[in-house]
Amino acid sequence: MDPYVLKTLNEERRARRAAVLVTDLGDGRDRIVREGDHVAGDLGAAIARAFRTGNSESVEAEGRTFFLNAHLPRPRLVVIGAVHISQALAPMARIAGYPVEIVDPRTAFATPERFPDVALHAEWPEDVLKRQPLDSYTALAAVTHDPKIDDFALKAALDAKCFYIGALGSRKTHAKRVERLLALGASADQIARIHAPIGLDIGAASPAEIAVAVLAQAIHAFRSRGLEAKGAVA
Repeated sequence: MDPYVLKTLNEERRARRAAVLVTDLGDGRDRIVREGDHVAGDLGAAIARAFRTGNSESVEAEGRTFFLNAHLPRPRLVVIGAVHISQALAPMARIAGYPVEIVDPRTAFATPERFPDVALHAEWPEDVLKRQPLDSYTALAAVTHDPKIDDFALKAALDAKCFYIGALGSRKTHAKRVERLLALGASADQIARIHAPIGLDIGAASPAEIAVAVLAQAIHAFRSRGLEAKGAVA
């Protein structure tokens, strides 16, 4: 591999940005395609699929054979709120392959006893996210029902273009949240990305059922990235 290509690929991986290494199997030449780069035709469609699935494969395009080596950051889940939903959601998300972090400044809730083997931050989201910024390969679920805790994290998730953003609360609660986020500088288009009420509409009633709905919605959001604008997602 060309040293410059390898250096670029490593830089993208360290920055938690997705990239596909495209190798022309005819002449051995490599190039890096970053997520969002425009590539036309059948090769572009195959690269878009690699970004969406994370699968590496050989493809035929333009009369040539290419190998697409997909390098995607591991998606992670940040939960704002050490509540009953979070207690059920954390182990489920780990089983699905999503590292989980819980953030809640309320030390009575954010305890190792309630969240064993979970990365737990008994701090304000402002402080945690300053050290560990969100990114487009992060899902954020805000479940405290407390604007003082949730709102900053939601605004940060919108600015970071997290692939999934969900917030607990009724439509009436969300309407008030929208007003606050607009006051914080979020645009209406940004706010429209928030899933509220949070989770797929499966009639969930218990904290564990809500956790299932949230995780399913987050997985769907991750696997359907880039398809919504094309009308390919129901």
